[in-house]
Amino acid sequence: MQAPPHTTLQCGCPEHYPKEWDGQDIDLSGHCIHSLSIPTFLHMPINYAGHMMRQAASVNALELKEHWPGFTLTRTGMLGGEILRLIEKTDSPSRLIKYLPINFNVRCVIHQGKMNTLRNSARAVQQALFDDGKLPKEMYLCHLTCPRCAEERGGDKILLLRRWQISDTLTRRLDQRK
Repeated sequence: MQAPPHTTLQCGCPEHYPKEWDGQDIDLSGHCIHSLSIPTFLHMPINYAGHMMRQAASVNALELKEHWPGFTLTRTGMLGGEILRLIEKTDSPSRLIKYLPINFNVRCVIHQGKMNTLRNSARAVQQALFDDGKLPKEMYLCHLTCPRCAEERGGDKILLLRRWQISDTLTRRLDQRK
């Protein structure tokens, strides 16, 4: 996966992102990432902007090259989460550099709208995965625009990535229905 060199916008949003991922299943298995754990409370990140700046500073300090600068994947949970940045393969000894596990398949959808309307897109992705015999796992979000740049870049955009695994049980049930 070779991407041309890009930069972030002045507000910190990614200037370029993988637009071709919209509506596709993408295999990110074995992809090198910079991972930063973040505290959350009831799925709401605490000091999210501060952690984003801290991660960007860490990526710069380690002299890592990102495929799409500013393109971050966020996963939240009840009391914790993580921010991931896709980077080029490196031999850095940093504990924050990891590789995504085997079978790290995600279904990607670009959601046009704010967070309060995201649930409709999330449900549609989940139902589409079930209809394909795939078991939905964790969900990652990537804010492609912020309130400062949303208007000039075509409105609020959030990239929704839902990890999935093939389920033999779901596949059998779908075959029985047909």
